[in-house]
Amino acid sequence: MTPATHSTLFPQVPETADAVLDGLDPEQREVALALHGPVCVLAGAGTGKTRAITHRIAYGVRAGILAPASVLAVTFTNRAAGEMRGRLRQLGAGGVQARTFHSAALRQLQYFWPKAVGGELPRLLERKIQLVADAAARCRIRLDRNELRDVTSEIEWAKVTQTVPADYPAAVAKSVRDAPRDPAEIGQVYAMYEQLKRDRDVIDFEDVLLLTVAILQDRHDIADQIRRQYQHFVVDEYQDVSPLQQRLLDLWLGERDTLCVVGDASQTIYSFTGATPDHLLNFRTRHPDATVVKLVRDYRSTPQVVHLANGLLSQASGRAAEHRLELISQRDAGPEPGYTEYADEPAEAEGTARRVRDLIAAGVPAGEIAVLYRINAQSEVYEQALADAGVPYQLRGAERFFDREEVRKAGVALRGAARAGGNDALLDDVEDLPAQVRAVLSSTGWTERPPTGSGAVRDRWESLAALVRLAEDFARAKPGATLSDLVAELDERAAAQHAPTVQGVTLASLHAAKGLEWDAVFLVGLAEGMMPITYAKTDEQVEEERRLLYVGVTRARVHLTLSWSLARSPGGRASRRPTRFLKGLRPGSGALGSAGAGGAFGAGGGVERGTGGAPERRRRRGPARCRVCGATLTEAGEMKLMRCEDCPSDMDEGLYERLREWRAGQAGLLGQPTYCVFTDKTLMAIAERVPDSAGELAVIAGVGARKLDRFGADVLAICAGEDRGGSHEET
Repeated sequence: MTPATHSTLFPQVPETADAVLDGLDPEQREVALALHGPVCVLAGAGTGKTRAITHRIAYGVRAGILAPASVLAVTFTNRAAGEMRGRLRQLGAGGVQARTFHSAALRQLQYFWPKAVGGELPRLLERKIQLVADAAARCRIRLDRNELRDVTSEIEWAKVTQTVPADYPAAVAKSVRDAPRDPAEIGQVYAMYEQLKRDRDVIDFEDVLLLTVAILQDRHDIADQIRRQYQHFVVDEYQDVSPLQQRLLDLWLGERDTLCVVGDASQTIYSFTGATPDHLLNFRTRHPDATVVKLVRDYRSTPQVVHLANGLLSQASGRAAEHRLELISQRDAGPEPGYTEYADEPAEAEGTARRVRDLIAAGVPAGEIAVLYRINAQSEVYEQALADAGVPYQLRGAERFFDREEVRKAGVALRGAARAGGNDALLDDVEDLPAQVRAVLSSTGWTERPPTGSGAVRDRWESLAALVRLAEDFARAKPGATLSDLVAELDERAAAQHAPTVQGVTLASLHAAKGLEWDAVFLVGLAEGMMPITYAKTDEQVEEERRLLYVGVTRARVHLTLSWSLARSPGGRASRRPTRFLKGLRPGSGALGSAGAGGAFGAGGGVERGTGGAPERRRRRGPARCRVCGATLTEAGEMKLMRCEDCPSDMDEGLYERLREWRAGQAGLLGQPTYCVFTDKTLMAIAERVPDSAGELAVIAGVGARKLDRFGADVLAICAGEDRGGSHEET
């Protein structure tokens, strides 16, 4: 029942829809089967969330419930989207769109711009920092390199929180945000930046979302066209959604609730970009009928690592902490986490490099080791220490694998050899696929033995070595595969940005490590002032630093080492203290206080469905049938009406209009979209059945106990002919 940590890279496509469910644990299986209505998956670190949601999509497609082209899965990084596409392809669910928010919006913007605006879409600005510099110069405001980067980040934050330049100073004050310059000055630069964009006919990445939102709000015909295309939505890492992304998602959905979100409030670490877990934490409020599945079985980390992760969160406070998940390791016991104190930063780097070298000598692959730090400026001393120790490394966040020059050249060489077939002299007397690949790549710089040292030469060799290992895995998984088959596989992987693993110790910031995992992780620089970072002033900022450390801990499968130094440089004053977050957890740091509460969702795993009252175990239900013709219903809207869209309706049109008028007034009073009161389909179902009691109203899909308590009296009164008209006109 447990998913393998190191599964084969080329699994066989499941033969049937039911076979897609094989190997899922009970909670993951519940996710895969929850194909209708709003679904919220609360997934702890290492619990197989990507596995669960990709199998959910694949099962729906393979069972004929979901049309591949009608599904849009969105996430936050190209790497995550590429991994999702790769997994869906392996499960036989090709054709499903898996994209980042920006990629999906840009695609729609490019397609609809000529129709909505006319002419060509303005050029997309790849990097905005130079334009920000020009804007600052126009405003006669001098910014150094660090200030320029920080002001650029502030502009990005303002845009994703839908804050215009004139409102920026007030928004900063309201959010208790620590602005890098006088907010009035940043507001000036922001306004000039927007003016320069207009003058130069360019847009930035945030504009992609803003413009798509504007078009969908203003052009109902375009919004309807997109909604006809996409019927089902899946959002990964939902705790990282910004207000702007949520607005776009709402517009994609319209009044439907065919939405599955996946997230973990305890991994909210990007609030500085405008991300907020509020949408995840409020999901049950917005969707009282939602099915909630909690994944807490940790397949990634040993019990020792999981114990430390749970201990970190047990001392957390704030709303995200109230909804924490208590992880339960599914792995065999491993070594206890190690804690090491060093005299200074160079000593910490050298000691870490020695331990890394020892792990590699003990058989841990270099590509399965990571050194993680709080800020990128810490990397240099570790780069030098690893190079001095003869340990290969790679910096996370470098150029994408398939965009690297050596990989592109290798692809050309392999494609040429595949076309030449037996006529390529390089392949004379070479029979098996891996040997053919090694022979071809030897002409592009690959050698059996790696070059000594580090730097660009070693980086290029590591890229080619990754292709060799991929060929070996491919040949084992598909005996008889040809060079042409491998080239086709590489083309598909390049299109999906599904890169093979490069062998080398990973150096990365804690933020960049999110979503990744390794056999061995070294968390370095864990001293007060760096963890939590010195500019984390408010309680919530400090709690986000705790969550950041939690993310770092949960990257480790087996080996975990935490370290700090007492001084910055040799001979310096030993004034630093280890991070407060490890108090009571590391040996000799005092007793651990009482654990925090499990939260509203509870700490354990399992399934809840919206009842408006106490959570209960989800009951198995048979297929919904049309009350007119008896056909099986699959669409959420049809299930709310309990009839096929094409079957005749006996709806009371006058009652429906009175309900719509009342709903508009309620939505205005609440300051929410109308569908948050009731969707059109729910109103249609009410107008068709004309309930005369709370019991009859409660069984209508989309009502639920909570909405029954809040709106039931009004709805029943309207159904009885009383006037409960709304106070606001619907917009």
